[in-house]
Amino acid sequence: MRGTVALLATVLALVGVAGCGGDGAEPGVPQGATLVLDFVPNAVHSGIYVASANGYYRDRGVDLDVRAPGESTDAPKLLGAGKVEFAILDIHDLGIARERGIDLVGVAPIVQRPLAAVIARADGPVRRPREMEGHRVGVTGLPSDEAVVDSEVEADGGDPTAVDEVTIGFNAVASLAAGKVDAATGFWNAEGVALRERGVPIRVFKVDDFGAPPYPELVLTTSRKTLESDPQLVEAVVEATRQGYEVAEEHPGTALEDLVSSNPELDKAEQAEQLRALLPVLHPRPFDRAVLQEWADWDLRHGLLEKPLDVEQAFSQSG
Repeated sequence: MRGTVALLATVLALVGVAGCGGDGAEPGVPQGATLVLDFVPNAVHSGIYVASANGYYRDRGVDLDVRAPGESTDAPKLLGAGKVEFAILDIHDLGIARERGIDLVGVAPIVQRPLAAVIARADGPVRRPREMEGHRVGVTGLPSDEAVVDSEVEADGGDPTAVDEVTIGFNAVASLAAGKVDAATGFWNAEGVALRERGVPIRVFKVDDFGAPPYPELVLTTSRKTLESDPQLVEAVVEATRQGYEVAEEHPGTALEDLVSSNPELDKAEQAEQLRALLPVLHPRPFDRAVLQEWADWDLRHGLLEKPLDVEQAFSQSG
């Protein structure tokens, strides 16, 4: 949800980044490519930094430049225009981009489950999703937040229209800590961890426990053009990324060191807690086609997509 703002902004911040395909590459020289993250580097990206730090991309002939998004970065447009070869996208943004005519393809899941959740104060009145009725629930203002709240309340037998939704932007932690809202949308691996570190008692209602399918929240994505013109590059990046996440799963301490070494501005203790929370969903494996179809249907039902999505076109069989 937070990453959606960066992903759906209207100005291209990386227009100076050139697509680096395989044309003209000297034999034996790693092929250059760029990957734009969905948000500032954090524990969810640990496998990528493991792969980069340990040479997994270079071992497969790729010199991968990993970049955090700028404030105005529109990753789907950068991919569609050939300015970058890869991006980590929120799965909803992938669907929206395709609906807008940008032919993007998900090639591997980064996490296996949704990260979206409703987080309620444990000392407050919201003890289960349907008890959001009649209470103040903070949302960022993005449609995906409304879908999460509606899905959870409805799945728990409540009336979504009875929820008092309050737009708080991306201030769920501060708003919940101060008691300004009884619950708020957020990521259980980020806001949930931050609130616990502050000593705020919380209840976490994950969206896939209340109405949503267990869809992969974040997806490694490329353009149709790159996938068809340079399948070896795509396969190399997918394989190296998977290897990185396998190491992160088996050796989280090593993954944490690689992440923080590449991004020294990060709070190591906070990232350690986020990584600990994420480990169960970082296990790298291919897409589940049935789950992807359930996700597309869920997005359509909740108004995130305007028409049915062709899942076979939106996600690569090799992923």
